Amino acid sequence: MESIFHEKQEGSLCAQHCLNNLLQGEYFSPVELSSVAHQLLHVFTAAFWKYDSGFFSIQVISNALKVWGLELILFNSPEYQRLRINPINERSFICNYKEYWFTVRKLGKQWFNLNSLLTGPELVSDTYLALFLAQLQQEGYSVFVVKGDLPDCEADQLLQMIRAQQMHRPKPIGEELAQLKEQRVHKTDLERVLEANDGSAMLDEDEEDLQRALALSCQEIDMEDEEADLRRAIQLNIPRTSGTNLTSEEPWKRREAYFEKQQQKQQQQKQQQHSHPCERPTTSSGALGSDLGDAMGEEDMLQAAVTMSLETVRNDLKTQGKKIIPLKNNLDIHTFQHYPV
Repeated sequence: MESIFHEKQEGSLCAQHCLNNLLQGEYFSPVELSSVAHQLLHVFTAAFWKYDSGFFSIQVISNALKVWGLELILFNSPEYQRLRINPINERSFICNYKEYWFTVRKLGKQWFNLNSLLTGPELVSDTYLALFLAQLQQEGYSVFVVKGDLPDCEADQLLQMIRAQQMHRPKPIGEELAQLKEQRVHKTDLERVLEANDGSAMLDEDEEDLQRALALSCQEIDMEDEEADLRRAIQLNIPRTSGTNLTSEEPWKRREAYFEKQQQKQQQQKQQQHSHPCERPTTSSGALGSDLGDAMGEEDMLQAAVTMSLETVRNDLKTQGKKIIPLKNNLDIHTFQHYPV
């Protein structure tokens, strides 16, 4: 199919396209056809009518083909009908309706509609050829049989060896242009929709990034608050109830070490009183008072800590075979010590 010469419609040059598609090459131009019309000027006054606009009469077409030794005979004329020739045994036809011309030609062993208003050659079967010509006549076309030897062409030689196959029939140029225009409009609308979707998608992505950033910020704030709680709990010796690495015994051990230190200071004070009954241990007593003052400054918080952890410590000590015995020196409610049972 690619080897077939097929001129598509340009302006009003249908007569030129018809002749070139018949001869399978660029044999005629508007200037050459106008020259033929001028030669017929003194013979037929109507032979060149509207030649300047690209429309040419049957006389101009017929005289242009005589250069190649070709003759036109009206298909439905009595002279031709008496010959009773089957259309498939001819070589080509020229069809005319008012000011429009196109060619139907046999290439190889197959027939083709070379209408310049089609997007490409249209394959016509042998069985459909007679019906196709009859349909054209019914629509008002004049059908002419081309008699004589057409010039050799590449498509005819190639299709003598290989038959052409056509999966889809060509469409009219106007219909194809309308479809292309519709496709361009649809493509433009689709691109606009995609651009709009891309913009909203970008907004959605930005919103998701903002939400993730806020979530991470809240998480960092929670972690900072948790670390601050942990530091305050360590300073106050208060065991944390959730999310901490400290065991329930570590705060108790720290308080126990503190109370043992206080007991050692008290024993040292008693020894000094026995060795120097007249002297007032102002230094030790002052240090102890200062320590007790610091301890009493945290009394409320330590009281809360003891209350929270006392039950846990009692259970742990019972399992270890120990019990809590309060000291006899009545320092305060926090002063107690472990004694083995």
